[in-house]
Formats: sequence, C-alpha cells, structure tokens
Amino acid sequence: MNKHIIDLAQTCLGCKKPKCQVGCPINTPIPEMVHLFLHGDIVKAGQMLFKNNPLSIICSVICPHEKHCEGHCVLNKKSSPVSIGSIEHYISSRFMDTVHFEKPLYNGHDIAIVGGGPAGIALAFILAIKGYGVTIFDAQDKIGGVLQYGIPDFRLDKRLLDKLVEKLNELGVSIRSNTYIGTNITICDLFRDDYKAVFLSTGAWAPKKLNIKGESFGHVHFATNYLKNPSAYLVGKKIIVIGAGNVAIDVARTALRNGAQEACIMYHRGESDMSAEKHEIQCSKIDGVKFDFFRTPQEITKEGVKFVTNNEERLVGFESADNIFVSIGQSPTDTIIKNNTKIDADYKGFYITDEYGRTTREGVFAAGDAVTGARTVVEAVAFSKRTAEAIEEYINSLDVEIL
Repeated sequence: MNKHIIDLAQTCLGCKKPKCQVGCPINTPIPEMVHLFLHGDIVKAGQMLFKNNPLSIICSVICPHEKHCEGHCVLNKKSSPVSIGSIEHYISSRFMDTVHFEKPLYNGHDIAIVGGGPAGIALAFILAIKGYGVTIFDAQDKIGGVLQYGIPDFRLDKRLLDKLVEKLNELGVSIRSNTYIGTNITICDLFRDDYKAVFLSTGAWAPKKLNIKGESFGHVHFATNYLKNPSAYLVGKKIIVIGAGNVAIDVARTALRNGAQEACIMYHRGESDMSAEKHEIQCSKIDGVKFDFFRTPQEITKEGVKFVTNNEERLVGFESADNIFVSIGQSPTDTIIKNNTKIDADYKGFYITDEYGRTTREGVFAAGDAVTGARTVVEAVAFSKRTAEAIEEYINSLDVEIL
C-alpha cells in the first residue's frame, strides 16, 4: 500500500454536503470513495467508481481537477484541497488490474457505435454490461480518439487505453478499426444489418484555419495532425504555436520533447484570457515554453510570422520560426451529415440533439465533442450516461411495438 495515498485520503473531512461531489460533472461519490478506501474496502470503492464512470482510470489522470472536484473542496479556504485525482487513480488502477468481466448473456439487441473516443468507449461499457451486442467502428487503427491521438504520452500513459480495450474484449465488444462510416458503410447500412440504434461519437477533428496568407506553406501544420504522430515531423530548432487552448500547450510541450530548442505560443489576448487550464500553463512554463501575448498573426512567411500587436499603437512585428502550428480549434467532419440528410447539424457542423443525445433521425443518437464542441473527458462520459438511458428507452419502445 502506498503510504502517500493514505496520507492524502486522510486529509478528507468527509463533508455531509460534499461540494467536491457537486463540482464533479459526473457526480463522483468522493467522500464514500475515500471512506471505503480508508476502511479497507478498496474493491468496493473501485467497483463504485467504475459503475459511476467507466473511464474513471482515465479521468483521474487528465481531468482538470482544480476546475471540478478539487476546485470545490472546502479545504481550499485555508490550505490545499484533497488530492482527489491521485486517490481515485490509485483505486481505479487497482480495480482494473484485478477485475475480470464475464461476458453477459446476449439480450438480442445490437448497437453500433461510430467513433471510439471517450463518449463511445463509455457507452460501450454501459450497454455491453447489460447484454447488448456492441460494435465500435473507428476510422483509426486504435480506439481512444482524443485520448489516443490528441493527448501526449507524457500526460497520459497509453497503456491505460490498452487496459480498457482488454476489458471491452472481455465483455464481448467488437472493435472494427480503420473503418470510416459515411462512405463505404452508411448509417442506412447499419440499420439494414439490424443494429437497433446507432450512436455517433465522431469527435471534432477538422482543424479550423487562420485564413491568412502563407497558411499553405510546407512548414505550417495543424495542431491536431501533429499530435497524432509527432515523430513524423522535423520540428527544427524553433516553433511557434498560434492558439491558447490545452491543445496548443500540448503541441509546444511535445515539440520540446521532440527536438525543438524553443517553443513559443502566440496569442492575441493575455494569459488570463487563455482557455487552457492554469495547471497546464504552469507545466508548460516549467518545460520552458515561452508566450507572446497580444499579438495577432497577419501573414505567414517562409521565415516566420508577421503580426500586429494589440495595443493602441498597433505595431507591426515579425517572429522567426522553423515551423508554425495552428491551434485555434476544431469542428466535426461532415461526411456523415452529407450522406444522411435526416441527421441535422448546426451551422458549425455539430450534431443537433436534445439533452439525452437524440438526433433528428429516429434511432440515431450522438454525444461527445461532435455535439458539444471540445469539452473535458468526464463531461463526455456524463453525456454518454444520459444517452445510454435514451437508447434503452428507445429499444424498449421497439419491443413494445413488436408485441
């Protein structure tokens, strides 16, 4: 047993009205988790965490805890909050290392999950445990979505994803990799093959453009493309990342680990306006990432970036770089929408759903970043939990109609 984890757990006050639990998007029963852990029932604690959040082992590592659970801890008023993420990860890791799932009895209903990111994996666990036949279709060679291809290894050990795949296999979930739904296989094909419901969790992978001169040059790259396979890029000595979110931070930190001697983030506002989590900004500074604030890019040249300073003088400047990375957000790809007119999307390309993930086409549901835009993993899982209820309700209604 790790004494450090015990010491962390013992700082919890066991509040009767736990603000930490209220601050968690998926309502993790944190005081109960800590109580079970300290009283020798780590197995029950792990079971409880998994039932509430099938991706607990992931969320405990990458969640912005300072924004959610730990940020709401009452100990913040006088000292430091309980290190909830560390405790949860210890318990969840122990559970996933020891549990073996038995494949449940098939209930006669098949579900197609399009996109094996956080929302898709969470739904697969929830429904497979209940006996549904689940198939995950993913365009990449491995499932995980942003967890696999958008978060650097130094922030998330990919062996955790391998563990999730192992458990999905135990439950009988089929994973069909390198399969792009919407072209050769359509939504109509899935219903033809007797899938009772289709769940879209295709994420938001289409990078947004700056729409400035020079963006097509060979030394300009989109951030999400780079993070999929950093080793394929020769970054040079100095890079500039244009953006202000967690993805921009990840690109800068990754480049420094892959040959760059200098990484600079260029942003048209100040640090307090950055969408990146404060913890990630702090980590990037420790890694040596530099920041150029109040600079708006005007043109990309083969030598670097021309910009205008956002002050009263509006000075024109230039910053040299070997490679430039554009990280100003992503939107969903439109393949499924173009080939399925009954599924509506908003003007940005995000699926239109109700709060339970019901799309405008009967039997088709959606959740995750393809609906909400970029959110945290735990928020995607929470959405999938609601959608799972709607899918079961829909399938039950089909059974009633047959009777």
